[in-house]
Amino acid sequence: MAKVLITNSLKEDIFKRFKSGSEKIFLLMKSLEASPNKGKAVGHVAEVVIKELKYLGFRFYFVTDGRVLKFGTEDELAALLIKFVKVSSKKDQKKVILEIKTVLKSMGFDSFF
Repeated sequence: MAKVLITNSLKEDIFKRFKSGSEKIFLLMKSLEASPNKGKAVGHVAEVVIKELKYLGFRFYFVTDGRVLKFGTEDELAALLIKFVKVSSKKDQKKVILEIKTVLKSMGFDSFF
């Protein structure tokens, strides 16, 4: 079972925007632990894949190891780390994806911790 982490700034943003609906969003995010292949790939930097989950017109972006996700064994998938980093509306989608790519290129995957 993969491990899902959510940045503190994203948690605060979700609580602020969605209030009582935030519980459903966190359950959606945690559902990736059981099925880590969920979500649409929207970009990649080296072996890190940027994917999104949609909920009510919003996109929740997460990063993970694309090599393990695609070719990994069951044991590797069980140890997979999925990190949720940003949320956006449809109109801000492109800007947020570019921002995530910039951070990954300059600082790497660990910069989101």
